[in-house]
Parts: sequence; structure tokens; C-alpha cells
Amino acid sequence: MESTTELPTLTTLPPVSPAFMRTAAVQGSGRAETTVALAQAARLIEAHRYQEALEALGSVQVPNISAPDLALRVLHAETWARLYLGDVERADSVAERARALSEGSGFSDLARAESLFRLGCCRLKLTRVTNAVSLYTLALRLSERGGTEGDRLRAQTFEWRSRCYQLQREWEAAESDAHSSVELAQQIGDGRLEALAQMQCSLVTERRGDPLLARFYAERARVLASDNGDQQTEARILNNLGGLSYLLGEPQVAVAYLKEAFALSLDVGNDADAAQAVSSLAQVHLRCGAPQLAEEQARHALSILAERADYVDERGNVHLVLGRALLDQEREDEAMKEFAAAEWLFESLGSASHMAAAWMAQGDLYGRKGELEASLALYRRSAEALQDFNF
Repeated sequence: MESTTELPTLTTLPPVSPAFMRTAAVQGSGRAETTVALAQAARLIEAHRYQEALEALGSVQVPNISAPDLALRVLHAETWARLYLGDVERADSVAERARALSEGSGFSDLARAESLFRLGCCRLKLTRVTNAVSLYTLALRLSERGGTEGDRLRAQTFEWRSRCYQLQREWEAAESDAHSSVELAQQIGDGRLEALAQMQCSLVTERRGDPLLARFYAERARVLASDNGDQQTEARILNNLGGLSYLLGEPQVAVAYLKEAFALSLDVGNDADAAQAVSSLAQVHLRCGAPQLAEEQARHALSILAERADYVDERGNVHLVLGRALLDQEREDEAMKEFAAAEWLFESLGSASHMAAAWMAQGDLYGRKGELEASLALYRRSAEALQDFNF
């Protein structure tokens, strides 16, 4: 798990204002040192070593108005590192400053698009999904004529916007964006991006009720991630393969995948993803009739995820699993507290599917207690949240 100590504070640009218009310039060795630090940070971010990336930038004096290109690159790097360390509020603040800087006349539409994309990622992690969609849509428009780098950014943006549409249950839009990301990644020969896009294709297909095709996409994604040395993405795909294998009636295969996902996540130092694998194991053990083991694993996952703002959906899922494990042990009052915690987290996420799952769980609990009227009301609320036909 990441240390809770304070992250290094970068000497970054203040908000754009008259105070920002300083006269000192970054020249000669100062600019060269900044460029070297940026290159090192970029390599560390690509390797998912986000804490080290921040440390590489910790001594960098971000250039002022005389070198805005370097300033923007530093702000982008800091945004990405902080976002993946779970420091989402600060990442969002840095991303907003980058967006403001990129509005200057010296920047291209592609630079503005990248700033909007990174800000959109922060907004999605903060569960401001509609705002994220708007930012991604504008980023796609601005990057249309950006050449190869524009296509790379568009592939990333389509992949992230697909995640938004999945939360909003807009399956056709989510599928279209995922496939657009795959096509662009293939055009520019970026296997890492294609792996991420194929993973989104898998997630959309599973949510649309075809776990066999979803596993096909996930297996393709895993090969791409492995071939390109992206262990963090491979670990996440292994977690998804575990869930798909269970849905296809292969619980032992599912457990093997999830244990591999757990081990690989620990190898790359990503405790939060390791917790997701433990949560998935808890789900499998619960459905296989081992509620006590499921309870133990769910509590362990929650202890790791703690208050991570970028794992709201997974934290809610773990509370649901824990609640159902407690319910199977006839500990109704404890179970209701977990279901309520899940509902609260899912409400902040803004996903009807997740809210419906929380209400279904509560309905099951009231049914066990013989309170059929309350149970039926919750089932009805769940069904209404998921219906697409309203008139």
C-alpha cells in the first residue's frame, strides 16, 4: 500500500494571473535539467512507478512564461502521477492549472486537447462523469488533425470515454468508443493502448450478456499487455478473466486467475489492484458457499482500499460482498450496515447499475427477515432504475 506520508511538493505554476507574469527565464542548463527530469518522469510513469516519478520532478523549478512548453509538460506529468497514487483532488487542481495554461496563444490544439483529456480523467475519478464526457468530447474534436500523436491521444480519449458511457449504461456508445480506440491503437502500432482498449471491449461485452466473447477480448488484451511489458494492465485483465471464468462455470480457473492477478499486482507495487483481486476472490468464495472465507477476504480488501477516492466502485462492491457474506451467516444488522455503505458509495458514483445492485441486496435482506412489503419495494426500485423504456 502506498505510504501515507506527504508526497513531494512540486514547485509549479501559480494560477494564471498578473503574478504569474514573472521576468526570469529558464535558459541553458536550467532548461536542460528540466528536460532530463521530465524524460525520467515519463519513463517512470510508463512503468507505473508514480511515486518515483514525483520524486524525479521534486527538484524541478517549473519554468515560467518564458518556457511554457516545459511548464505544461511538468504539470501533465504531475497530474498523471498524483492521479494514479490516489491523490485525486490535488491531481485535479494541477490538471485545471494545466488546462488554463494551455489556453495561451502559443499552444496548439493538440496541447489543449491533452490538457482537457487529463482533466477529464481526474473528473471521472472524482465521479463527475457527465463533466468528464464533455471534456473528452472536446479533446477528441481538438485532436482530430494532430497526426500520429493526435491519433494516440484520441485512442486514449476514446478508451476513457468508453468507461464513462459504461457507468451511464449507454452500451452502444461505450462499445463504439472502445472499438474506435482499438482501431486507432492498431493504426499507430501501440500495443499498450490496444491492450487497454481491448479490455474495455471485454467489459462492455460482458455487461451486455456475452461472457464468452468478453473472455475472447480479455485474452487478446492480456497477450498484448504481456508482450508490451505492461504488468499493471495485465494484472487488471487477469482479475477480469477470473470473473469471466466464474460466470462461464469454471470456479477453479477463476481462482487461479485471481491469485495470479493478486501476485502480479503485488510485484508491481500496486496494493489497490491487489485488493481488487482479493475482493474478486471473496465474491467467488461467497458464491461457492464459503461465506466466512469471503468475509475475511472482503475485510482485508477494504483495509487496503481504505478511503481511496479513485476506487469508489470497487469499495462499494466489496461492501456488497461483505454484506452478503454476513447475511449468509445470519448477521442481518451487520449486513445492512454494509449494504448501506455500498449504496452511499454507489450514489456518489452515479451508476444506476451499481445502485440497483445495492437495492437488490437490501431487498434480499428484508426478504430473509420476512418483511415482504419492504423487500418488494426495493426490488421494484431496482427494476425501475434499470429499465430503458419509460413511456
